[in-house]
Amino acid sequence: MTSWRELQRMPRTEQRRLQDRLLQRYVREYLYPFSSFYKEQFDRAGVRPEQIRTIDDLRRLPLSGKRDLLPTEADPQRFKRFILQPDPQSLKQAWPLSRKLPLLLQKWTKGVASVREKLRNEFYPCFMTFTTGRSAEPVPFFYSPKDIQNLHTTGARLVDVMGLHSELRIANVFPYAPHLAFWQVFFAGQATGMMALSTGGGKVMGSTGDLRAIARLRAEALIGVPGYIYHLLRKAAAEHLDLSSIQSVVLGAERVPPGLKQKIRDLLGSMGAREVRVFGTYGFTEARMAFAECPTQDNSYTGYHLYPDMAIFEVVDPKTGEVVPEGCDGELVFTPLQARASTVFRYRTGDLVRGGIQYDPCPHCGRTVPRISSDLTRESSLKDLQLLKVKGTLVNLEDCAVVLGGIAEVEEWQIELRKKDDDPLEVDEMIVHLTVRDEAMREVIAKQVREQFKGRLEIAPNRVEFLGLDAMLRKIGMETEMKEKRFVDARPKS
Repeated sequence: MTSWRELQRMPRTEQRRLQDRLLQRYVREYLYPFSSFYKEQFDRAGVRPEQIRTIDDLRRLPLSGKRDLLPTEADPQRFKRFILQPDPQSLKQAWPLSRKLPLLLQKWTKGVASVREKLRNEFYPCFMTFTTGRSAEPVPFFYSPKDIQNLHTTGARLVDVMGLHSELRIANVFPYAPHLAFWQVFFAGQATGMMALSTGGGKVMGSTGDLRAIARLRAEALIGVPGYIYHLLRKAAAEHLDLSSIQSVVLGAERVPPGLKQKIRDLLGSMGAREVRVFGTYGFTEARMAFAECPTQDNSYTGYHLYPDMAIFEVVDPKTGEVVPEGCDGELVFTPLQARASTVFRYRTGDLVRGGIQYDPCPHCGRTVPRISSDLTRESSLKDLQLLKVKGTLVNLEDCAVVLGGIAEVEEWQIELRKKDDDPLEVDEMIVHLTVRDEAMREVIAKQVREQFKGRLEIAPNRVEFLGLDAMLRKIGMETEMKEKRFVDARPKS
């Protein structure tokens, strides 16, 4: 594998040639011979693996997506079809002599068991996570020891992109669960030798326990879900805790509204922290890796820096599936170059990106690797609202989050979709539940919310309702749910 030191400053043309070579090898020596699902996809499209020579050739192949992973009555364990499963015959047919000779030599000198152990370390599933919140039911994703090593690699790269270092003490407050976010941070700590405390988040130790541990550790970096991080820091400020040791805050698993970075800096500033850097990250279960923003003086959104030797991203029109021109909005499509065990290919992430992928050198850190725009929207956040009985309106709920996160007086919030009078035949309603710092400002803030929703989303909420902080925290499940319940669709299912 090309070293990260070399890769992150490599000219784009060289990066592209590297990706073409890795893609050819991956398709011919791993994906087509060992994945029953994608072999079938290739054959159905009439494409031979040797026809995939460059990134542009990916367009010959159909896209895959979340629905392909879900179990069916005929195939309740459909996820197994996405696991690379070599056998002696397929290895013999797929691998070139340069790959087979070392195995034969190892067999002659160290025995068959040694060869089996080598292949087991590359392919055999030994670890599992699950998709969360993006399909009807969680889908397992398996890692081989090779994939675990990839997590170490990407973890070390995350630390480097964000300008962190191995001497830091970090507090990982992601929920302890078989989900990518927690484990990517864990393996980043393992790879770099950072002192890492993993609390498991609010459901395990509660916010009081988390804060006690963070203060005792004198943590210098705090890592977790945006809403829970803000909740922790607000509680710490109310209790006048000393968190002056914190230098960096890393947010993941959700989109980071623009106003939230400044709110976090302000809270930490009130507790003695200075010049705090706040980063957004992007990752998803199917990729089994995450990407980060680089540091800036003003904590601006720099885009998520990619790893060209480990994955290819395309941007497609979400309706047609056709690749769009550079810099255009569209849906992200993911293709791995180093994956084993559970593997997706030309995979529709369901994540919509404004501004597409940027290929010019980063103006902040100078790295030449591509960057995904930080302005991302999950497909699941797009809701069709029947505001009139004859016409639907597609509403991006994450744009609502951007509006609410940018209002300094708003402490917590939840958006609820209902039917008028709870009548399934009536029009849809949007109710915005808010907790604000100053109750005397309620009417002013309600007006501001209506105006900003109308300006950004072209609709206004039907009602703005206010709750006290404790009631709101219970309503969104701050310390009882894996993720806060920010968007509740209470409309009857059709």
